[in-house]
Amino acid sequence: MVLEATMIVVDNSESSRNGDYVPSRWEAQSDAVNMIFSAKTQANPESSVGLMSMGGKGPEMLVTLTTDFGKVLDGMHRTKIRGSTYLATGIQIAGLALKHRQNKSQKQRIIVFTCSTIHEDEASLVKLAKKMKKNGVSVDFVAFGDLDPDNTRKLEVFSETVNSGDGSHLVIIPPGPSLLSDHLLSSAILGGDGSATRGGEDGVGGTGESGGGFEFGVDPSADPELALALRMSMEEEKARQEKENKAKSEAAKEPGLEGIPEEGGESQPLLDSSAEASGSGNAPATEDKKDKEDDADKMDIA
Repeated sequence: MVLEATMIVVDNSESSRNGDYVPSRWEAQSDAVNMIFSAKTQANPESSVGLMSMGGKGPEMLVTLTTDFGKVLDGMHRTKIRGSTYLATGIQIAGLALKHRQNKSQKQRIIVFTCSTIHEDEASLVKLAKKMKKNGVSVDFVAFGDLDPDNTRKLEVFSETVNSGDGSHLVIIPPGPSLLSDHLLSSAILGGDGSATRGGEDGVGGTGESGGGFEFGVDPSADPELALALRMSMEEEKARQEKENKAKSEAAKEPGLEGIPEEGGESQPLLDSSAEASGSGNAPATEDKKDKEDDADKMDIA
């Protein structure tokens, strides 16, 4: 499982108000952010996720790198929809946040949601992409909304420049009835590191369909509580079976008592017919009784 520090940059410009995505561009981003956080932290509990916006008067750091889901939810709730986007500035600030991460062993990744017009020119974006690549930062783009050819070309050039070892991805999602998070779940952004799907296992492709690519057939991003309960149940059952097998193996190693004969030959009752204690330990008492009877007979004869 990949240990990562991920900064999510959301597009909170006026363009995010549009309702061409279910339920709206902004709500679709919010749902996708929740899903990405769950996928990253469940893939590795030591991974951290931060959140920032790039719209309004300028980019704003909403949540620094954290493992607290409540902080991310609060950051999305506090974000206001306004203004236009500042893509290049937002990526630069996200890169600085990753540079100052506490755990330096974490890989650096930025996931940018863009649904509005990109105002930066292609040359400045290429320069920024080279800088991110030099610093070892992977940059993923989720392009939706305004998908005009100029925007798409700029993102493609940036992605090709920053890409190092297939570490950065560009996902273009056209409008449709499906949720934005559903498209991401089966995309290379999440499926590429194995945190969302497990393609190729048991003959199931890496699309996340029919639940076949997930452990227990349950998507942990969609229902983490159910997935955790199933995993705990499986571990408890495994522990119980191991305990039973251990007890059986120990019982098989203990020597049996069936072949050992009892003292005194055949088993005897505790009391005989005269209510006297039976067994070999009573032999002296029986002889004393016989001697007394002989003495009494001698006295009668005398």
